[in-house]
Amino acid sequence: MTDWLVTLPVLLPLLAAGVSLGLAHRALAQRLLTVVVLTAVLADAVTLLLRVDADGTAVVRAGGWAPPVGIVLVADLLAALLLTVSVLVALAVLVFAVGQGTAGDSSETAVPFHPAYLLLVAGIALAFLSGDLFNLFVAFEVMLASSYVLITLNAGEARVRAGMTYLMTSLTSSLLFLTAIALVYAATGTVSLAQLADRTAGLPGGVRTALAAFLLVVFGIKAAVVPLHFWLPDAYPTAPAPITAVFAALLTKVGVYAMLRTQTLLFPRDQVWWLLAVAAVATMLVGILGAIAQDNVNRLLSFTLVSHIGFMLFGLALSDAAGLGGTILYVVHHIVVQASLFLVVGLVVARTGTVKLHRMEGEDGAGGGSPLMTVLFLLPALSLAGLPPFSGFIAKFALLRAGAADGGAAGWLLSGAALVTSLLTLYAMVRVWRAVSAPAARPATVVGAGARTLTVGASAGMVAAGLAIAVCAGPLSDVTERAARDLDRPDTYRRAVTLEEPG
Repeated sequence: MTDWLVTLPVLLPLLAAGVSLGLAHRALAQRLLTVVVLTAVLADAVTLLLRVDADGTAVVRAGGWAPPVGIVLVADLLAALLLTVSVLVALAVLVFAVGQGTAGDSSETAVPFHPAYLLLVAGIALAFLSGDLFNLFVAFEVMLASSYVLITLNAGEARVRAGMTYLMTSLTSSLLFLTAIALVYAATGTVSLAQLADRTAGLPGGVRTALAAFLLVVFGIKAAVVPLHFWLPDAYPTAPAPITAVFAALLTKVGVYAMLRTQTLLFPRDQVWWLLAVAAVATMLVGILGAIAQDNVNRLLSFTLVSHIGFMLFGLALSDAAGLGGTILYVVHHIVVQASLFLVVGLVVARTGTVKLHRMEGEDGAGGGSPLMTVLFLLPALSLAGLPPFSGFIAKFALLRAGAADGGAAGWLLSGAALVTSLLTLYAMVRVWRAVSAPAARPATVVGAGARTLTVGASAGMVAAGLAIAVCAGPLSDVTERAARDLDRPDTYRRAVTLEEPG
């Protein structure tokens, strides 16, 4: 039973993608198939999370082959938690895309959209569950192939140009990742994460440092860490709203997850990692300064996405369980909130016909004009800024508490940067809110009742999920703290995979 729970999030979307291709030119059948499969994967992920929380890490060895020969899927608390949240967001975004028409009003768009979307979900699931570096590489390639199809779907010249930037950057990152895997294998003789947890400890200090920095660069590109973030503000805003939402919510978080997994398992530290601390501060400040300089609402949100990646590096840089717990809580909060903001802004842009803030709130402009849109934007915006009692406040409080507990210069530096970034985020969100809440200067575009129900319902569902994180902060914090303790004790993961008895 547990084996199926671990494998289905990868296998089911992969098989469904093939079936979806066979349903070409049957748009309704493709939509139903994708919705049913993602609903089933979500139910599987929730069950897996409950099972892992109760019984501990679940491991599946394909064909009964042990690592490093066989393919190993590992579901610990961190992987199961992020898988559940990611599939929930993917399902909500799919519903929005169906309502908006991105998911195929015509057979021309439906044919590539649904298989690519299912492959994207399969790649994300494989990344979270992969037990070795090479399968993690395969997961990133599956995500890259499917995301390129999605970002250039029915694209014009500008979007194709942005897609090429995204593709070339991702391919460069993939080549670096492949090189890193070769170097790791040359130094240790394995790419299994469980075995690497043991063998990297025996490497010379200089080799360990070089490999850790190399992997940080690889995943830093994918997570858009400053100064490796240049591609994101140009690539994401050009895509349709639901595609931008799912990319912003999930793809960068997979990069953050890869950092968490590899740095804590392969290169555990007892002290602050200053290189990452400096990167975290630069990411927070450069990202938010870029955001407040924007007039394009999608670029503004993309820069805030870059900025808040810095909060996720905050806890990892501290290299202790408290910091890691704060980082995991922040990742969960940010996946939901960032998706909510992009979906709601997508509705406002569709209504006003512009992405320019000055046109939305100008005398001749056409503001969001809807009280419902105003509320749906305001709630996740306040959460992103870190105001109580929203989930952003709870996640930031966990990070600030970890920084204060560290008590060193790095802890105070990170905490100071986090507070400044939060204030500037609030300023940026107020700017957007003013435009969103401006009275409409022209009649809203007529949208069918069914489409409106799907798009607004999906957006409201994401906003409600963000509120639910705040309401369930206590139990969720317990889960993230247990996941952080597992990360802080690499032996737990290694013994679960290798079946080694505690010494």
